[in-house]
Amino acid sequence: MASRLFPLDALRATAAQLIVLHHLSVYGPIAEAMHRLFPLLTGWLYDYGRMAVQVFLVLGGYLSARALAAQEPQLRRSAPALLAQRYWRLVPPFMAAVGLTLLSSWLVAPLLPDLVPEQVELAQILAHALLLQDLLPVEALTVGAWYVAIDFQLFALLLLVMWGLRCLPLPGARRQELALALVGALCAASLLQFNRMAELDACAIYFFGAYGLGVLLCWCQGWTPRARRAGLLALGGLMAVSASGGDPLDRRMAARPAAVIALWHRGTLPAWFQRHGQAPVQTLARHAYALFLVHFPVCLLVNAIYEHRAESPALMLDALAPLAPLALLAAWLLSNMAAVPFHRWIEAPLLRWRPRAAALPQGVALR
Repeated sequence: MASRLFPLDALRATAAQLIVLHHLSVYGPIAEAMHRLFPLLTGWLYDYGRMAVQVFLVLGGYLSARALAAQEPQLRRSAPALLAQRYWRLVPPFMAAVGLTLLSSWLVAPLLPDLVPEQVELAQILAHALLLQDLLPVEALTVGAWYVAIDFQLFALLLLVMWGLRCLPLPGARRQELALALVGALCAASLLQFNRMAELDACAIYFFGAYGLGVLLCWCQGWTPRARRAGLLALGGLMAVSASGGDPLDRRMAARPAAVIALWHRGTLPAWFQRHGQAPVQTLARHAYALFLVHFPVCLLVNAIYEHRAESPALMLDALAPLAPLALLAAWLLSNMAAVPFHRWIEAPLLRWRPRAAALPQGVALR
């Protein structure tokens, strides 16, 4: 099982690292110095690092469909528990990370006033706890807050579709056909229309194109080889049409087929890699959400140290600029190191302490 699911772990681990490097190329004095020293590298990280979000969306759809398929026979009564479990999986760790970000912001505010919120109100914190910060809207308290909200919206939308179909008095085969048609239609509508409406970028339908591709790919796994090939061709055609009609500068389109193709080919790994290579990648994948949540407060602190040194009378900014690559590397490594205790002492215990109402039958779990 571990070998069969390794491409998913590899995608998740790689995408999480790209997100961190992307943010390090965008925010703070380290990013400014890196732009002066290595404009091509930081430009690449800025443009292509955003693709990692598309990988996460495809992965999210695939894994959510896989989890819901295991619960499908009991979906009429278990839908509220599934939604509660998804909320508990996302929000308590997210709010812990918001707390760490606010603490870091308070510490670095004199040095990095542009990177911290001017004022934090209770309404902002409540909006984040309810994942409504982009819909109200209020100022985000940490980077990536929008994605946590979108992830929950997308799962809720998929759950609503499957729950609604389960409530219909239809045979199982007919229900599966309708699910495929509905999700396919939502996916196509998102890719061809809603994803091009910027005013909808706080809503699930804006991102359902990539998420739906992951869902459809998961469902294709149970088909015959001939049907799977036809399904892959259909998905490829849909992505090609959506890319040809979109902005040619939107390189994020390229991440969708890459993620889909990688998920599709789940072959057997070489024996040497199973012995030595899988464990590190699986560890990085297991800590991916923790890294996504905790890297920004770490980056704030490292940027503040760099800025403080730049303002020292003994050092001029131009003289300190060559140290920017080392500062970026330090922020990246420290973020990965911080993700380990965050996962062990915050994320994992919170999963064990989830409300009883969100408990599911043994063997059923959401990513």
